[in-house]
Amino acid sequence: MIRNLMLLMLSLALISSCQSKKGKLSDADLDVPDSLVIAADLQISDEAMDEIVQNVSSPIEMAALIKEIGTPFSIDYLATTNYVDRYNTSFQMAYILGVFGADLGYLNIYGKNTQIVDYITSINKLADGIRVGQFFDFSTLKRLATSRENMDSLMYISVNSFNNMDSYLREKQRGHLSALMITGIWVEGMYLATQVAKENSDPALYDRIGEQKLNMNNLFLILNAYESQKQVRELIDILNEIKVEFDQVKITYEMGDPETVELDGMIMIIQNERSIVHITDEQMERIINITEEVRNKLIEI
Repeated sequence: MIRNLMLLMLSLALISSCQSKKGKLSDADLDVPDSLVIAADLQISDEAMDEIVQNVSSPIEMAALIKEIGTPFSIDYLATTNYVDRYNTSFQMAYILGVFGADLGYLNIYGKNTQIVDYITSINKLADGIRVGQFFDFSTLKRLATSRENMDSLMYISVNSFNNMDSYLREKQRGHLSALMITGIWVEGMYLATQVAKENSDPALYDRIGEQKLNMNNLFLILNAYESQKQVRELIDILNEIKVEFDQVKITYEMGDPETVELDGMIMIIQNERSIVHITDEQMERIINITEEVRNKLIEI
């Protein structure tokens, strides 16, 4: 499926990212008014965008793998909510909203109710800041967390809330904020995975991290649609530091047995394939180090 998606995207456009000075994002001209409607430089169909977003922003799957391989919970992996009030531009709020969303997924997987309340409070504040708070069901999430009720429901509502915020932002031509939120989710998910990989060289985890090369290409497709904006170009430059390392990772594909399925009353044959990640310990070490550097740079006050 991922390979087919990549072919679809290549048929949509051939895009090259614009290079600018590397380093920490500047405060000047960083904010974009929430009310400002900004058309994307590249138009991507809703169907293609939906699939890209679902592939890129899935912190639950990464967190579930981290727990599955026996990694104990650590609050040290997470971005602190202590300084949430200092994120006061739409750029910062949208990006950190994504970061906290990835952290919330990690907390949901481990059932850490006390910390969950802190993060959903901060997420609610940031969502209100970019005027999408109506899609974040804070009251229900807080009730589920504090009463230790159905954790599956808490996780479902959390994910659904982010999906609704993303859809609304794109519908209202504020897709630049959606792109920033998705970027925050992806970078933080990568950070969580690579921090665990420091201590645990589990093959499944290495493979999942290596597969993020494909998701990063998807992420760049979204960001490049808004590269005419200074702050997005600067973000692309910073993320290129990770991409340079991922470019060294090789992914090949192996054909599997075809599968017969019924879809909308029709019998279809689907050709299955699996991806094989070729990544050395040295490459993984460089990806771990640069991901940590980039993540910390992007959440600096």
